Amino acid sequence: MNMKLMDRAWEVQRKIEQRFQRLGKGKYGRVLKMARKPEPDEYNKTAQMTAIGILIIGLIGFTILILATEVAPWIAEKIGI
Repeated sequence: MNMKLMDRAWEVQRKIEQRFQRLGKGKYGRVLKMARKPEPDEYNKTAQMTAIGILIIGLIGFTILILATEVAPWIAEKIGI
């Protein structure tokens, strides 16, 4: 029983290694070869821009929520709908 488990584990290990050997030769190989770790300054700028984008999308969503729940019923009440 223990030997079967070990054989299966080695087979899984071989499959994983084969998959990673083919990784650089497929359609994404060029992208992976050109990729690099970003510099701290570049990373900080990307993080800041992402945070600003998330805040803008959140503010737009909050504005729509307020318009739908507070302003729209008030307008409907004033015009008699």
